[in-house]
Amino acid sequence: MEDCLFCKIIAGEIPSAKVYEDETIYAFRDIDPKAPVHFLVLPKAHIASAAELGPENAGIVAHIFEVIAAIAAREGFAQGFRVVTNVGEQGGQSVPHLHFHVLAGRDMSWPPG
Repeated sequence: MEDCLFCKIIAGEIPSAKVYEDETIYAFRDIDPKAPVHFLVLPKAHIASAAELGPENAGIVAHIFEVIAAIAAREGFAQGFRVVTNVGEQGGQSVPHLHFHVLAGRDMSWPPG
């Protein structure tokens, strides 16, 4: 999508601190971290939010979670982390491109607020 911030990051038009990349997903460090470890994982294909997931693209979510687990093991926080996705403006989604926040490195409170 032409005006999408995350599509521009994936395309290399906007710099990011890459954590992981393959042919279908991209992960990079959050520029305003809320935990000692905070990065985003997103599909390269533009999907606006989790509300748009269906049988045709649900496999990408499984792949994203497999990669999150691998990164957690590689970076040493597999014992505890949080994965969050926001849907819509009321749900706190600020960029309309499906993405998952991965947070670790501190105790996570509940409810998250």
